[in-house]
Amino acid sequence: MPKVTVYDMAGKSVGELELEGSVFGIKPNKSILHAAVVNYLANQRQGTQSTKTRAEIRGGGRKPWRQKGTGRARQGSTRSPQWKHGGVAFGPKPRSYRYSLNKKVRKIAMKSAFSAKVLSEGFIVVDNISLEGIKTKSMIKMLGNLGADKTALVVTPQSNQNVILSARNIPGVKTAQVGALCVYDILNCEKLVIDKEAVSKLTEVYAQ
Repeated sequence: MPKVTVYDMAGKSVGELELEGSVFGIKPNKSILHAAVVNYLANQRQGTQSTKTRAEIRGGGRKPWRQKGTGRARQGSTRSPQWKHGGVAFGPKPRSYRYSLNKKVRKIAMKSAFSAKVLSEGFIVVDNISLEGIKTKSMIKMLGNLGADKTALVVTPQSNQNVILSARNIPGVKTAQVGALCVYDILNCEKLVIDKEAVSKLTEVYAQ
C-alpha cells in the first residue's frame, strides 16, 4: 500500500498516512482516463450553434429564370445552398452532446486519476484545511508552503465557504468537496491538495 506524508498548513510534516492500495495504488488505465475526460468535455458543450436552412431564409420564392431555353442550369430559388445568401446544407442545429459512462468505468477512472497523482507525487495530504475567515493571503501562503503554488485542486470533506471564497480569485486554483470531484479537474492540476478526512471518505466510497 502506498504511503504519503501528512502536512499541516504551514508545510511541516506531522506524520504519515497509509493509503488504500485498491483506490490510490492501482495502475492507471489510460484509455479509461481518456474516455472520462472526453465525456466531461462533451457534457460541458452548450450545443447552441445553429445555421439557417433554405426554408428559414427570407426571399427566394420566385424562380430566378425559366426552366428551359436560357442555356443556364435550372434553378428554383435564389436561396438554394449554392447561391450567395443561400441557406446552409446539413449545417449544425442546436443539440445536446451529453452522454454517460457506466458506473464501473467512472469508478475505475476516479481510481486511476488518484493513483496517477500519487505516482507523480502530486498528491498532498493536509492534516486539516481550515481558515478562520475569508483570507486569500492565507490560502496563497498555505499553497506556497506545500509547494502547490502553480495549479492546484483543494479538496475538502464538505463544503467550506472560507476555503472556497479564499481560493476563488487565485489563478490556477480550484476547490471541490469530496462528492463533487471529477477526473478532468484532478488531471488538470499539478497538485491535488486534500484534507486527511476527505481521504478517508474517498476510501469508504471507492474501496467497496
